[in-house]
Amino acid sequence: MKKTLVLGASDNPARYAYKAVHSLKRHGHDVVPVGLRKGQIAGIDIHTDRPTDSEIDTVTLYVGPQNQPTWYDYILDLKPKRIIFNPGTENPELERMAQERGIQTEEACTLVMLSIGNY
Repeated sequence: MKKTLVLGASDNPARYAYKAVHSLKRHGHDVVPVGLRKGQIAGIDIHTDRPTDSEIDTVTLYVGPQNQPTWYDYILDLKPKRIIFNPGTENPELERMAQERGIQTEEACTLVMLSIGNY
């Protein structure tokens, strides 16, 4: 299973990041939710710091491109195998930076990928 960092996590059930954490967990993936406010999703604490887990396979983004620059170094330093740009988070600059470091990028929806077995 793929250890996934969900950037933009929120304990608001209406948010897609919340739904993604639940779906990832339901599909057996280890999940590291990172957000701006403390809370819990599916029994997992939301990190408000920047955990430096060296085993992150995937970073899935739920932060708009206008708010991503402050996260660039953090995301890239994690050295994930891939970054998923969910709808509304597409960012050519970060995609280019990731690809230059050998990180695969996808413009896709994590929830759809999980639902069709394409994660």
